[in-house]
Amino acid sequence: MTDGLSRQQTLQQQRAANAWQAIGEVRSKQDKKTRNEYGSLVRGLPALILSDGLGQALAFLKAKAKGDTNTSAHGLAYRHVSAWVCVQLVGSAQDDLLELVLKQNSHGYRQATTEALAYLQWIKRFAEAENWKSADGDGE
Repeated sequence: MTDGLSRQQTLQQQRAANAWQAIGEVRSKQDKKTRNEYGSLVRGLPALILSDGLGQALAFLKAKAKGDTNTSAHGLAYRHVSAWVCVQLVGSAQDDLLELVLKQNSHGYRQATTEALAYLQWIKRFAEAENWKSADGDGE
């Protein structure tokens, strides 16, 4: 039981460290408008995943990003979640999470969803700590 608990704590610490790094990237490289849009987006993303599913949420992010994963809030959120979850599932951030989940069986899809939601809790909290939100407070 102790080994399982310590492994879980370690994974939580890894999630937190990676999320903090992602927030640092947004903080240092993006303008205020993009930071606020990113903050609102990541606050609403867990609810979107729970209501529509991970695949739909990823497709939404990709569509809104229009191929821009470096300066668009939607693209950044997609890239951050995709990189983290792909590393957890297949050991490589080089994979595309949407393509990966479309090939998964139901167990793999649930595992990806669970990991994405756990990771987003850290991103969400750190974005809230930065007080990033759009003027209307919208989560999407």
